Amino acid sequence: MNGHTVETHLTRSPETGTLTPAGAEPRPAARPQGAKLYQALAQQVRERGLMRRRPGWYVLRAAALLAVLGAVAVASWNLGDTWWQLLLAPVVAVVVSQVAFLGHDAAHQQVFGSPRANEVAARGLASGWAGLSYGWWLGKHGVHHSAPNQRGRDTDIESKALAFYPEAVEGKSRLHAWLLRRQGFLFFPLLLLEGLNLHVDSARNLTSRAPRPRRAVDISLVVVRWALYLAFAGAVMSPLKVLAFVAVDLACFGVLLGGAFAPNHTGMPILARGAKLDFLHRQVTSSRNVSGGWWVDLVMGGLNHQVEHHLFPSMPRPTLRKVRPIVRDFCAGHGIPYTETSFVGAFRAVVVHLNTVGLAGRRDNSCPLAAQLRS
Repeated sequence: MNGHTVETHLTRSPETGTLTPAGAEPRPAARPQGAKLYQALAQQVRERGLMRRRPGWYVLRAAALLAVLGAVAVASWNLGDTWWQLLLAPVVAVVVSQVAFLGHDAAHQQVFGSPRANEVAARGLASGWAGLSYGWWLGKHGVHHSAPNQRGRDTDIESKALAFYPEAVEGKSRLHAWLLRRQGFLFFPLLLLEGLNLHVDSARNLTSRAPRPRRAVDISLVVVRWALYLAFAGAVMSPLKVLAFVAVDLACFGVLLGGAFAPNHTGMPILARGAKLDFLHRQVTSSRNVSGGWWVDLVMGGLNHQVEHHLFPSMPRPTLRKVRPIVRDFCAGHGIPYTETSFVGAFRAVVVHLNTVGLAGRRDNSCPLAAQLRS
């Protein structure tokens, strides 16, 4: 895509960031046949063998991350009690973020043919290695996939700190409203706190009274993970340096993980409460792809192929790039909005959208296309 924005049959309002169809509306025949269209697309994908799992790719990736973490541990031990240890904290954050992406893939049944094997791998990677409750994450992420960018359902757009749609600005204190008017510019500094926020939310869930399958397993894995982490750090660093190391680690982790998820849906159409769309239109119109080479795939954990991931959640990550032209051409042929932009363009869209929402207040940012396609 050569680093520029491609929005098939779609234009963006310069004032609100709202996406609307360009020119003619989607063909009437396509509206009631969303399920049939998806079946046709899925058949194309299956016939080309693109749903076939790639366990070897994941095992090699996990082994490489384990090797890097081992090298970091050796380097840390040899450095001893010095502030130079802080240079290793971002490396740990990179490894842990990549582990989180592997856990995400296993949770989506991408790795193994056995659901049980995928669950064990996902829980071990998320709770035992990344230190985040697998059960907590699975619940919120499952809802997100079923209703992306829908008010009242997708908790990813219900934030206490940021406002993702104009109505979320209402009722805020004067200070909070002042900050929201500048939230686009505050987005990147806030990412530095996202790692801490994720761990706090995870801990709250684990200690809440809400029923959660295998809570004891998640608690055990998270506690052991953090105990080993802090024990090793405490063995080679003074308490103050350990605190600084953890702070840098979590800050970098938040930037990496939050930066991988935010561009995928922020600034895309917001669906109203109770809005009904077929699966194909719901997933494609609410998602944004981020173009780029292998490094974008690596940094974003494959989530830059967001449209394809939402359409085929169990498709292995290394296959997503191959299916992208198939999905893009299919959407173009049926008048379905397909959005893709560059890495820089995606973050620019996030900043513009957040600032626009903060300033807009009651300005409507709903999805006109959704209104046309509701059943």
